Amino acid sequence: MVDEIPFPQQITTAKPLSLLGYGITDIEIHFLQIKFTAIGVYLEPEIVGHLQQWKGKPGNVVAEDDDFFEALISAPVEKFLRIVVIKEIKGSQYGVQLESSVRDRLAADDKYEDEEEAALEKVVEFFQSKYLKKDSVITFHFPATSGTAEIAFSTEGKEDSKIKVENANVVETIKKWYLGGTRGVSPSTITSLANTLSAELSK
Repeated sequence: MVDEIPFPQQITTAKPLSLLGYGITDIEIHFLQIKFTAIGVYLEPEIVGHLQQWKGKPGNVVAEDDDFFEALISAPVEKFLRIVVIKEIKGSQYGVQLESSVRDRLAADDKYEDEEEAALEKVVEFFQSKYLKKDSVITFHFPATSGTAEIAFSTEGKEDSKIKVENANVVETIKKWYLGGTRGVSPSTITSLANTLSAELSK
């Protein structure tokens, strides 16, 4: 359970993926914590094979090490993010957050060209018409090697809508938005991933 929202321990896409990290996105306003989404990060268990150089490092050290998360993001294993809405917002608001974060990072790395802009625009349009009711689910599926992503949205009683993102730079940066170490959007998720993977590495 992540903030009273159930997350399966395992989901099967091309192969079984395990829940290795979870957390929430939130902000504090006048000492009041407002929670927006609960996040589950599913990875192939063999991810640990790609992170051997951090063997024996404690979770709190790993959580601060952005190289660790770079290695996790670039490892050729399947990754799947399941995001459950806690506080309802318009899809356009979520789309704008995603867009500005991805655009800023790409611009900082000098990778924001016309193709990236067009790919990002499609993602924003996808969310534009949605209403993210409580308990709606957004998923991001990143296949092991292709540099593409599939984003899906489901809300009660409606068929899932999906979009494919085929720009590798945008895909990579969406991964960084959620999994990018100290710059990730959810510090609790990063801490949870670091602790789980550090424990797996020391087995």
